[in-house]
Amino acid sequence: MRRIRVIPVLLVQNGGLVKSVKFKNYKYVGDPINTVKIFNDKEVDEIVILDIEATVQKRPPNIDQIKEIASEAFMPLAYGGGISTLNQIKQLLFEGVEKIVINTNSFNKPSLISEGAKQFGSQSIIVSIDVKKNWLGHYQIYSHGGKQKTPYKILDFAKKVEDLGAGEIFLNSIDRDGTFQGFDLDLIKKVSMAVNIPVIACGGAKSTDDFLPVIKETESSAIAAGSMFVFNGPHRAVLISYPSQEELKTKLFNHL
Repeated sequence: MRRIRVIPVLLVQNGGLVKSVKFKNYKYVGDPINTVKIFNDKEVDEIVILDIEATVQKRPPNIDQIKEIASEAFMPLAYGGGISTLNQIKQLLFEGVEKIVINTNSFNKPSLISEGAKQFGSQSIIVSIDVKKNWLGHYQIYSHGGKQKTPYKILDFAKKVEDLGAGEIFLNSIDRDGTFQGFDLDLIKKVSMAVNIPVIACGGAKSTDDFLPVIKETESSAIAAGSMFVFNGPHRAVLISYPSQEELKTKLFNHL
């Protein structure tokens, strides 16, 4: 039976946690350590932490902060942001990070994927692909935190990073980010059917009701969300939450 992982995604900016809408309008939501401790208690499957400024500011990962976060995380932790060398990957894995998320340097330095997979195993390398529709309705890939358009076609690029050795693809819809409008099922379906590695679907979740179509209609292996797990109500009051394992089993996994 498929075991769909449900993964909170936390964005780090200036050392604190923020959440965006369509990769803009960032709102502060709290302290990373406290948030990870809450997710520990809620028995989350995995967690993804992305430093959204590191690459744009051309600085390396904040190893000290990541070390502190990893020491508090009782679940598998993936980290992305500012990773440009194999030594940085080695440092992060040594400090307790289980998976490395590569976005911009999957375009600028594809050898980081292949060499990283070769040295540390494909299971340690996730390639994050941020996608947005243009005015014609065609999917386009963006880098640098959604700020720069790339010339790559989504299915070709997904296959390319698989061939390079990536163990997973983190597929994020910029159009759906923070909107609570549900997942882009067409995008997820196309990418998950084009590759043989796991695809993590992200962007648009409002509740566990949005998870079920992803499970039923696509080949994705995991569901990720940000706003759903940190906001509550129409005014987006900050409230860290996560569905109970019983709720996930009753509402989702019984349908597999």
